[in-house]
Amino acid sequence: MPPPDHGAEVAARPVPKRVPAARPTADPHGLPADTIAQLGDDPDFVTALARGLAVLLSLSDKRRRMSIAQVAHLTGIPRAAARRSLHTLAKLGFVAIDDARRFYLRPRVLSFSHAYLSSSPIAVLAQPILDRLGEALHEAVSLAVLDGDEIVYVARASTSRIMSPSLNVGRRLPAYCTSIGHVLLAHLPDAEFEAYLARARLHPYTEHTPTSPERLRAIARAVREHGYAFASQLMEARLSTLAVPVLDAGGHYVAGINVIVQGRLTSDAEMAERYLRPMQRAALELGSLLLP
Repeated sequence: MPPPDHGAEVAARPVPKRVPAARPTADPHGLPADTIAQLGDDPDFVTALARGLAVLLSLSDKRRRMSIAQVAHLTGIPRAAARRSLHTLAKLGFVAIDDARRFYLRPRVLSFSHAYLSSSPIAVLAQPILDRLGEALHEAVSLAVLDGDEIVYVARASTSRIMSPSLNVGRRLPAYCTSIGHVLLAHLPDAEFEAYLARARLHPYTEHTPTSPERLRAIARAVREHGYAFASQLMEARLSTLAVPVLDAGGHYVAGINVIVQGRLTSDAEMAERYLRPMQRAALELGSLLLP
C-alpha cells in the first residue's frame, strides 16, 4: 500500500476510454457578471435570463437572507438589474421577501432539482446501490459527477451519523480538493487536465489542501496507478473520504462514489482495507447498468 498523499490512491483496472468533462465557457470562480459579459457577444444569448439565474444561484449559496445590495455585490450585477431579477423571481414564486426587504428562496426552486434527479439515469439507478453500500459499510456514501471544474453530488445514502451540509445532494464542491474530484480529474484526457490546471484557482481551505499543479499531477498519477483516491482534511478538519470511479458499460468515466468518515482521523490504509472492495463492487454494479 503506498503512503497516504492526502488526496489519492488505489488499484483498479486500466480502461483506455475516457469521456471529456463538460467545460465552462468562462471562469467559474469569477463573478457571474464577468461570465455574462464574456458571453454577451453571442446574439442568441439572453442576458436578462442569465442575470436572473445568477441571482437565484446567489441566494442558494448562502444560509442567510440577503438584501438587493448584497445580491448585487455577490454577483457583480448592477443593482437595478438585480432588483428587477428579484422582483420577477418573487412574482413567479421562486423567491420571497421579508419585512426587512431581504430575499430568500421558496420551496418552488426544488422543482429544478427534482426534475433533474428524477430524469437522470445515473441518479435513479445509483440510489438503491448506495443504500445497500451505506448499510454494509455503516457510513455515509455519495455519488457525484464532474461538472466543469466542480463536482456535484447527485445521490447519497446516509447513516445516523451527523453529516456535513457541504455533502448534501445538489452541493457543488471544487474538484481539486475532493476525492471524487481527484478520480475524475485523473482520467481526463491529458490536454483537458492541463487546461484545468492552468485555469484552476487552488484556494487553501486547510493546510492539507493541494494548492499547486505539481501536487495535483502527483495525485492524478497515483489515482491512475492505484485506481482510487483518498482525501483527508482537504476542505475541513477531521473529515476523510475515499472514492472510486464509476465507468459506464462503454468504459467511460462518468462519476465517482465515495465513503465519508467524519469526526475522526482515518488513514489511507485503514479506509482502503475496510471500504475499497465493497465500493469497487458497487461501482461495477452501477456502471454495468449505464449505457455508453
